[in-house]
Amino acid sequence: MNLCFTAALIKATIYLLISIQILLIHLVAMSFRILAILISLIFMTLPALAAKSTDLKRLGHAIQMGAFADVNNAERFTNKLQAKGIEAFYFRKDNGIYAVRFGDFPSKSRARAVADKLVASRMIDSYYIAPPSEVVFTRPKETGLEKPAPVEVQNSHEPLHPVVPKETPEKAPSKPARKNGDMGTIAARTAERFVGIPYRWGGDNVVEGMDCSGFVRAVYNLCGLSIPRTSRDQYRAGDAVSKDDLQDGDLVFFGASADKINHVGIYVGGGKFVHAPRRGEEIRVASVDDNYFDKRFVGARRYF
Repeated sequence: MNLCFTAALIKATIYLLISIQILLIHLVAMSFRILAILISLIFMTLPALAAKSTDLKRLGHAIQMGAFADVNNAERFTNKLQAKGIEAFYFRKDNGIYAVRFGDFPSKSRARAVADKLVASRMIDSYYIAPPSEVVFTRPKETGLEKPAPVEVQNSHEPLHPVVPKETPEKAPSKPARKNGDMGTIAARTAERFVGIPYRWGGDNVVEGMDCSGFVRAVYNLCGLSIPRTSRDQYRAGDAVSKDDLQDGDLVFFGASADKINHVGIYVGGGKFVHAPRRGEEIRVASVDDNYFDKRFVGARRYF
């Protein structure tokens, strides 16, 4: 009986060891599978992160030209550049003269080479190379009067539904007010400099928000930051901000839903934002709490 018991014990021990070995093999295989899944998720996520990072970048050197007393002349010159595929915009300087700016060049020499070609083709007589670190406006300017809601949003054929943003940020603790030298504050002050200027560039498709998104892109350009061209792409970039946490320079978005954004403006404090209502109309100030805009508020994004 002792021999039988011993044989049975040895057999059971062997089975136990084999079972443990099989279990270990399965655990190792499972670990490799989990590791492989994690690695694949990382590789799937990296392109998206990389794509987002390329949406926002510091602006390089830009070409500035023109000294127009009449905004219509600045508009015509801007349209002339755009007809050649050059994304240009005009703005009013402190002395009341309008200038036209375009370009995002990696070096001053590259910007100068392009500008010299424009001189050689007699499109321009002179130019100025704006450095990446240049801040065009920092001092406040008296804002314009609040005006009615923009026609291009009112005439949208999209049915209005309760807006439920896909990326509703959790309520964050209040942040301290920005300092005067903060880029968000500078962006807000720059936006205010456009109030009262008729904006007529960016395309005729105002329902898609091309003029309004072109306006905020121009403001950010003057602050040294390149952001996406359309309001929908601008909404996908930047960091989500709740309405209660809006600060100077944040972009505020409006539309029928988070997937159907058709308007954007720049928050300038005090519940106000600056926006381009429609092609040919003046840049103006409006309230985010206005009944019209409040119903269509989709969300906000911060880029600085």
